[in-house]
Amino acid sequence: MAQCVSYQSGSIAGAEDGERAYAAVESRRGGPGTGLGCAVNVEVRDATPADLPATLAIYNELIGSTTVEWSEHPQTLDERRAWFERQRARNFPSLVAVVDHEIVGMTSYGDFRDSFHWPGYRFTAEHSIHVRQDRRRHGIGRLLMDELIARALRGGIHVLVGALDADNADSIRFHQTLGFVEVARLPETGFKFGHWLDLVLMQRMLDGPSGPA
Repeated sequence: MAQCVSYQSGSIAGAEDGERAYAAVESRRGGPGTGLGCAVNVEVRDATPADLPATLAIYNELIGSTTVEWSEHPQTLDERRAWFERQRARNFPSLVAVVDHEIVGMTSYGDFRDSFHWPGYRFTAEHSIHVRQDRRRHGIGRLLMDELIARALRGGIHVLVGALDADNADSIRFHQTLGFVEVARLPETGFKFGHWLDLVLMQRMLDGPSGPA
C-alpha cells in the first residue's frame, strides 16, 4: 500500500536540554480521499542520560537478528553510558526522536578516524542512525538525519560518512535519498552469523570548510 509522508521542522535554541527540532509528520496510507490519514507529532532533541535505557533497547534489538551492527553481543547500560560521556566530552551530537513521550529513534556522529592521532581527519565524521522497528518508514529517520546534518554543518564538518552492511539495501536507498553516494565497497571486512560481510561506505559532502584552519 502506498505511503505519503510530509513534514516540517525547525530549531529552537536555548531549550533546557539543548537545541530541539520539532516536526509534524503526516502519514497517509492509500490514495487521495481514502480517509486513512494520521498525524504524528515528532520531537527531535538532544539525548539526555535519562534516554539511555530506551536508546540501548533500540540498539540491542538489532544485534541478535540483523547484520546492521557487526556485533554479536548486546551492549550493556554501563557501556552505553560510557559512550554517551565520550560523545559529550568531544562535543559530538547525540539526538533522539520522541513520539508520545517515547524514544523511537536516535542518531549521532563521531570521528571517522581518530582525529587526535590523525588531525587531518578532523573535518570528516561518521554517523549512525537507528529507528525503532515499529516506527520505520514514517519519515522519522529523515527528520533525525536532517537535524544531524544541520548540526554537522554548524560543527564545521565537511564530509559525513556512513558505513553500511552491503546487504542492508533499505539503508543504502535511504542514504541515497539524502544525497549520500557510494564511494567504496570493501569485501569480507566483517564476520557475523558464520559468514563474511561486505562494507559499503557512503558519503555526503557538506558546506563545511574548504581546507584546514
